[in-house]
Amino acid sequence: MSYTIFRFLLRVIYRLLFRLKAVGTEHIPAEGAVIIASNHISLLDPPAVGVLIKRKVHFMAKEELFKVPVFGPLIRSFGAYPVKRGGVSIDAIKSSINLLKSGMMVGIFPEGTRQKANDPDAAAGAKKGTAMIALRSNATVVPVAIVGNYKLFRRTTIVYGKPVDIKAVTAEEGKDIYEAVTEEIMRHINKLKASV
Repeated sequence: MSYTIFRFLLRVIYRLLFRLKAVGTEHIPAEGAVIIASNHISLLDPPAVGVLIKRKVHFMAKEELFKVPVFGPLIRSFGAYPVKRGGVSIDAIKSSINLLKSGMMVGIFPEGTRQKANDPDAAAGAKKGTAMIALRSNATVVPVAIVGNYKLFRRTTIVYGKPVDIKAVTAEEGKDIYEAVTEEIMRHINKLKASV
């Protein structure tokens, strides 16, 4: 199934079931390397973040999922690429950087694992991988907030913010630049969460 058809079907399903709404899509660059950095509350997040925008978003997915009949080819057509169980591998980081250096858009969840929708401490556990990939690829980082709980027939909103100026971030004493950039990205995501 082609990406266009798959995205259309998911768009219809998400709008029907979760009244999915996108805000701030004008902040997404029309071309060039872009990281969509979003909070993570559900397995439903990757399609939700990607179906209402024009550009194709590539996401990491557990490599076991690619071996599932029908489902594997579907997520691959939607732009997913494999990551090994137990965390983000060097291969997955390289794949992300290569996609970005080719001018693609990559979706990453800095928190790594799913968090409760309204957990104020979620940002504290954010991983440095997003910052590392952003700095090494020189990609634009667009912060994204998923607001809602995917409750049937209730509004779930995806808020896309203005790009984070990661080049202006400097590390405080006792922190490295990856940690400082991670905190800045999460600060923007949390600000977006509070704006809806």
